[in-house]
Amino acid sequence: MTDNKAGGLLGIARRAGLLSAGHDAALGAIQNGSACLCLLAADASARLQAEMERAAARFSPNAATVRGAFTMQELGKTIGAKPTAVLTVNDAGFAARIQDHIGRE
Repeated sequence: MTDNKAGGLLGIARRAGLLSAGHDAALGAIQNGSACLCLLAADASARLQAEMERAAARFSPNAATVRGAFTMQELGKTIGAKPTAVLTVNDAGFAARIQDHIGRE
């Protein structure tokens, strides 16, 4: 698991309504261009990763895709939801700060 600051920022972003968690919600955020960061769980399938990367390249080329910082269990627990394989951060400020903390691992 990554440091607690990235997890804390994800929790704050969720409470502020700036996350889209789950396949359909994350894909929708990518397709409408609101996604700034796409987080994939370390144990997400290769098919899901490929699908999200293709969608991000097509609809949100500036959105970064990060895999492996959390497992599905950790990601769900961090945002106070059931286990999820993918989520998007829909705010550039939160996305940048979360990426900084994930990169420090």
